Amino acid sequence: MAGIARFAPWQKAAPWDPVGLQLGDPSAVATTVAVCHEVTDAVLGAVESSPPSLLVSYHPLLFRPTTQMVAGSGPTGRAFRLIRAGVGLVIAHTNFDVAPGGASDALADSLSLENVKGFGPLETPESVKIVTFVPEAAADHVLEAVVAQGAGVIGNYSHCSFRAAGTGTFIPNEVANPSSGEKLKLNREPELRLEFSVARTREAAVIAALVDAHPYEEPSYDVYDRRGEAGLLGRVGTLGKPLGVGDFAADLQQRLGPCALRVAGDEARRIQRIAVIPGSGSDFIAAAANVRADALVTGDLTHHRVREAFDRGLVVFDPGHAPTERPGLQRLLERIREIEPATESLLEFDPDPWSAAIR
Repeated sequence: MAGIARFAPWQKAAPWDPVGLQLGDPSAVATTVAVCHEVTDAVLGAVESSPPSLLVSYHPLLFRPTTQMVAGSGPTGRAFRLIRAGVGLVIAHTNFDVAPGGASDALADSLSLENVKGFGPLETPESVKIVTFVPEAAADHVLEAVVAQGAGVIGNYSHCSFRAAGTGTFIPNEVANPSSGEKLKLNREPELRLEFSVARTREAAVIAALVDAHPYEEPSYDVYDRRGEAGLLGRVGTLGKPLGVGDFAADLQQRLGPCALRVAGDEARRIQRIAVIPGSGSDFIAAAANVRADALVTGDLTHHRVREAFDRGLVVFDPGHAPTERPGLQRLLERIREIEPATESLLEFDPDPWSAAIR
């Protein structure tokens, strides 16, 4: 878990994406590891014949809350089989998509794109900004207290905060117990404005820690809803030379492997600036057009989304959901093997549901 977080921090995942440990004991030591694209029946057959202690999957197994974990078909039935086999399950999905060198970069690299840049910020989990005002001598103590409860983390950086000096004013009444200043008089105290962000799920714990560590009898603090630190899901780059739509389509099929490629656009057009998004990228059509892409490569495009792409001047290539993720899965396997060299690959069990007979 900690090793994966170093190259694909969990907090970079989309809020709907159940990344991290889905099944298993967080305190258990992983002695054997395997990597798969998706937990299919074929993957489970291989896992049950020689169970690893930990299975790392790119696609989440359980997307929706469940009230049953019983034998049978479907995600909960497959989860039951993993539990019965004693196999833990970790998901590295959208946090790996946006990571430097992750699935999005791997897709761009597989097409030999040059001058690659990110675009299209991914929706981020709900978070808040907390601001308090504290004497300078107590600022580090307060920061350490809130960091211990999960505040101040941005990617691979901890203790992230901002400080600015100013003057606080207050008049304590007759029953107050001020840590400095005089009762019934206007007091001016040099203070620091200390601010930091935290996931909304940790807000209550962080506020409690702040109040407990603060030297004032009545600490002042503000809580603001925020969005920030979104990872960029898309990549855009250029081909070494312009290609016709048909030539690029043929090259795309060769590079991504078996796929039911769909192409929409002017076949006479020549394209060079290519935007790519692994998996389902229809929500980023406008973003691709805004970075002046000639074409978009992604999966799961619908009729009306393709029409939208036309209106924005894009040629679209839809090889399918799983094929656009294949380069990223090879990259994920490489990253896991940097942590555990003996990691087993189960990537031969490709989850693409489309029949090879129609490719």
